[in-house]
Amino acid sequence: MKAARFYDRGDIRIEDIPEPVVEPGTVGIEVAWCGICGTDLHEFMEGPIFIPPCGHPHPISGESAPVTMGHEFSGVVYAVGEGVSDIEVGQHVVVEPYIVADDVPTGPGDKYHLSRNMNFIGLGGRGGGLSEKIAVRRRWVHPISKDIPLDQAALIEPLSVGHHAFTRSGAKAGDMALVGGAGPIGLLLSAILKAKGLSVIITELSSARKQKAAESGVADYIRDPSQVDVVEEVMKITDGNGVDVAFECSSVNSVLDTLVAATTSAGVVVIVSIWSHPATINVHSVVMKELDVRGTIAYCNDHQETIKLVEEGKINLEPFITQRIQLDDLVSKGFDTLIHNNESAVKIIVQPRIG
Repeated sequence: MKAARFYDRGDIRIEDIPEPVVEPGTVGIEVAWCGICGTDLHEFMEGPIFIPPCGHPHPISGESAPVTMGHEFSGVVYAVGEGVSDIEVGQHVVVEPYIVADDVPTGPGDKYHLSRNMNFIGLGGRGGGLSEKIAVRRRWVHPISKDIPLDQAALIEPLSVGHHAFTRSGAKAGDMALVGGAGPIGLLLSAILKAKGLSVIITELSSARKQKAAESGVADYIRDPSQVDVVEEVMKITDGNGVDVAFECSSVNSVLDTLVAATTSAGVVVIVSIWSHPATINVHSVVMKELDVRGTIAYCNDHQETIKLVEEGKINLEPFITQRIQLDDLVSKGFDTLIHNNESAVKIIVQPRIG
């Protein structure tokens, strides 16, 4: 079968590799669509980061580069391994793409996403969604309704990142939220916030991203920091109170500064983006306003609720898909677009198998 394989920085190859073996306790999935994540892009430009370098196998998967990429994917079950009795051939599914040790519990309240040596399918080994087929351990496979188109279902993984950020924030219906940055995660997080009954202000520079925020209906207010003082605008909107909760989705320090200034006393600032460089924060404001500043990473028992929101029609994922490509065009039409013209793209999804 065809698969996209990461060898080293700037070196991704479309190769023929053996189909996966559906072992006991696993589910064989024919991949329908797979999204290109910002993490994939960072691996291509700066890696290996999450991907174990050649000759340095991951302690859980035992694999190192080259590895098959892709962790945002949907598909159809084509086989079930011995011992799997609650998944059927033909079911539509998405995957929560974790690699954690076998003895790590994944029930309610278990923080398996913070477990030692955690990594992700499609980065740390165990196959990936940028291939025609994959075999995944049952506990990471989530059935979805066939009413959800499989191309849209590929966005459930990044949507779950937004859901986890919302959960970490402690926000509730009726709260006012400020989202700093309308990239893919900022937009999908905003969709979660709207579905949960919050009012949303988005701050964003890019015209294309501002337009997408408006078209998708995920923002009540959109403010451009190059045109207005965002903090002043927030205070006008909130009658001088500030927002209840703010989400940093840009890894830009000036955005973080704006969020701290625009958040009300005893409010919450959640850092969602992955920072590759140190940041500064106005600690005096954090102290004087008794702000909570929280981090969030990936998801933890979020997929079920996220899937439910989509199945109930509370979130429409179609507006966020900006390009559909074939696996052979992964670098030329996928990575190159995101590197050189990323403001035009929200989510590029890849079809590994033609037809």
